[in-house]
Amino acid sequence: MSLPKTRLDATFESLLARREHQGRLRRLTYREPGVVDFSSNGYLSLSTNSDIKAAYLSHLQSPSNEFSLGSCGSRLLDGNTPSSENLESLIAGFHGASAGLLFNSGFEANTGLFSCAPQPGDCVVYDELIHASVHDGIKLSRARAIPFAHSCVRPGDVRDSSKRRPLDVVLSDLLNGSDGHELRSGRVNVFVAVEGVYSMDGDVAPLRDIVECVEKRLSQGNGHVIVDEAHSTGCVGDRGRGLVCQLGLEERVWARVHTFGKAMGCAGAIVLCTPTTRSYLINYARSLIYTTAMGHPMLTAIQTVYGYLKSGQADGLLANLFYLVQETHALLLSICQKHNPWPQLFRINTRPPQSPIIPLFSVQSRSLARHCQQRGYMVRSIVAPTVPKGTDRVRLCLHAANTVSEVRGLCKAIEEWLEQRLARDCSPGPDNLQLPSVGDIKRPPLAESSKL
Repeated sequence: MSLPKTRLDATFESLLARREHQGRLRRLTYREPGVVDFSSNGYLSLSTNSDIKAAYLSHLQSPSNEFSLGSCGSRLLDGNTPSSENLESLIAGFHGASAGLLFNSGFEANTGLFSCAPQPGDCVVYDELIHASVHDGIKLSRARAIPFAHSCVRPGDVRDSSKRRPLDVVLSDLLNGSDGHELRSGRVNVFVAVEGVYSMDGDVAPLRDIVECVEKRLSQGNGHVIVDEAHSTGCVGDRGRGLVCQLGLEERVWARVHTFGKAMGCAGAIVLCTPTTRSYLINYARSLIYTTAMGHPMLTAIQTVYGYLKSGQADGLLANLFYLVQETHALLLSICQKHNPWPQLFRINTRPPQSPIIPLFSVQSRSLARHCQQRGYMVRSIVAPTVPKGTDRVRLCLHAANTVSEVRGLCKAIEEWLEQRLARDCSPGPDNLQLPSVGDIKRPPLAESSKL
């Protein structure tokens, strides 16, 4: 028996119809069996690793473990266990932090941290491409929020003529503004939010420059850098310790968020911080206080994967992953040089990838994704509003378990699609582009960067 339709249903239907007309309607889909994964965030292929599966089952069956399916309570009621606190200590030690606090997801870690850490009068300065969870956390906070141009620290880093400001200019304007005296005296805090690796472009934040800029401008110690290491955990730094550890900035970054649902192949997250900040989050982070804690099976999975990383067993997987990344990028560059497509139709970043993520920019990204899927390669189109308007792309993710043969097959499918598109005139539309005739245009060089 279903509920009768209401005016609210009609409103929802209208909004959904409009989004479908714009070619932006989201749907839940299944991954077809037998397709090659070039889409998921499991960069190290650990979720299906046979050694990890065996170790995980062995840990679960250990007589010393008090096995239960769920925690049956929040951490502050009945959900806290020695396993939770031992795991926090293990992870904090691995990443060179003094303390850590587990959350059920990276989304909950960010919303919990950003909603309660800034105090009244404080300010959050964030990279314009920061994850949606940070935006939601800021909205729940009592702080002002100001974006800065993506990965741009100084004025010379901004490559366009827009009014987007780099970090140094944003901080300078704050110091010279109405609250400048409070900032200069250290009575007001500024939280600077960035990601280690950005999930849609795959680029790495200029973190050392960011930290130095914050320390220079906010010399009273009231500048606090927060790094979301979701896509750098497991993939960047010695044994996957992340970007902060790779650069030796453990004592200069105020907080880090490491998530376990991507390269780690599990679920959940941890905020790495000082013991005082950990205690504060236990008291004020609502996404921790009012949710059931992770159960023993997931805690054991996370512990197992960290043991695998710490032992060095994943080093070979990481080396193979970045070999495949280099091979894929070289093949894609060769395709671009051979066909010289109009950049709106197809382009890639010419600089070597810094992560397993390679965006394939195209106004016909949906068509490209469908073509690859039909040939057995799972890639997905990412369009606005998930990415800024005009930057639609197919987000290509490489994995340690992919093979050179699979990479070459995917690139062959991409080239086949491109040849078909270049061979015919395309009608305008949300998934089509009217191309000028070859004789009428002078093609610009390949774009150097996707940074906005």
